[in-house]
Amino acid sequence: MRILNVMMKSKILSLVVLTLALPIASFASSELTVKAVNKLPIARMSQTIELTAKDLAPLGEKDLNKIHVRDSSGKELLCQAVDTDYDDYHKPDMVIFQADFAANQTKTFVVTVGKKHEYTKEDFKAYGRFVRERFDDFAWENDRIAHRTYGKALITWKGEPLTSSSIDIWSKRTSKLVINDWYMVDNYHADMGEGADDYSAGATRGCGGSGVWANNQLYFPSNFVDSRVLANGPIRVMFELVYEPFDANGTKVTEVLRISLDAGSQLDHFQSFYKSNEPLAVAVGLKKVKDEQKEFNAAHGWLAIWEPMEKSLGMQGVAAIVNPKEFDKQAEDKQNNLIVLKAGAGIPVSYWAGFAWDRAGKITSAAAWKKYVDEFSEGLLSPIEVSISP
Repeated sequence: MRILNVMMKSKILSLVVLTLALPIASFASSELTVKAVNKLPIARMSQTIELTAKDLAPLGEKDLNKIHVRDSSGKELLCQAVDTDYDDYHKPDMVIFQADFAANQTKTFVVTVGKKHEYTKEDFKAYGRFVRERFDDFAWENDRIAHRTYGKALITWKGEPLTSSSIDIWSKRTSKLVINDWYMVDNYHADMGEGADDYSAGATRGCGGSGVWANNQLYFPSNFVDSRVLANGPIRVMFELVYEPFDANGTKVTEVLRISLDAGSQLDHFQSFYKSNEPLAVAVGLKKVKDEQKEFNAAHGWLAIWEPMEKSLGMQGVAAIVNPKEFDKQAEDKQNNLIVLKAGAGIPVSYWAGFAWDRAGKITSAAAWKKYVDEFSEGLLSPIEVSISP
């Protein structure tokens, strides 16, 4: 009888524990449904969907590297956990994935928790790194385009010294990632079938470098002195460059530049964190080229140029896009076409810039480049609308 009472008490205790545990467990959802709506009457490829840690909190998982996304057919999609604030532990605070949308299309996705992602080399469509062996370059790329910019060691290199914070172009005609291979072989000025470095950025603003516009003159920093990587593929590469203070018409200015590039995009996202004691008018630049075809659209905030490549290697489009509400005027100096923003327009100053090479086969005419840039700007003004439910 005593044994029976003990057994009964044990069962009752177990039921109480289970009953108490149920409400706690019910707070965590096993999955979330993401609804994404393209409200534009145009198709939109490689759209990046961002889910913040707060959005994902109902799943009860703090390690965002364990978040998985499936489309409506049940297919697992490539996703990436991203650290946007560079905290002490480099802890991701966002998950991103990509999808293609037809005109006015709505899509749904299911988000769950699973094992930590283990990527293969073939998964990577975006990548970047500090290149100490090439006098402190920072190089980055996706499956469409590649860039580099210059670090402090290049200033004093006796072989080919260059003082510049320009954004350089590396033209490629392959979807594979090439920067490591090109630096290794060290013949990237010759097109061996994958593309080449055929753009002389020099001391210009290159493809999207910015500066301070004061007294009808452009002021900008020298080569970057420090760098840090926040995200490094497979979908997005994102990093920051730190510059030493510089003088802008008598005003001391500092800058930290954040650049991000997503898979499938011809354009990078630039965020310039300028600091000074006075409101600044920032200008975004594109290098001037002989025989360039230039068009500006104030309503959509873009400057698009179609221009000949050096060494008769075809044609390329370059472009910059700003928020139309922050646009002040067009300007230029001896080396650059410029979009000037209103003084104190915002911190950080946010804009997009990039390029396309006709021999890459994606965008092969001035009309196609203009169409791409205009539709990209429309997408910025009307982003994919995302809602999340249990």
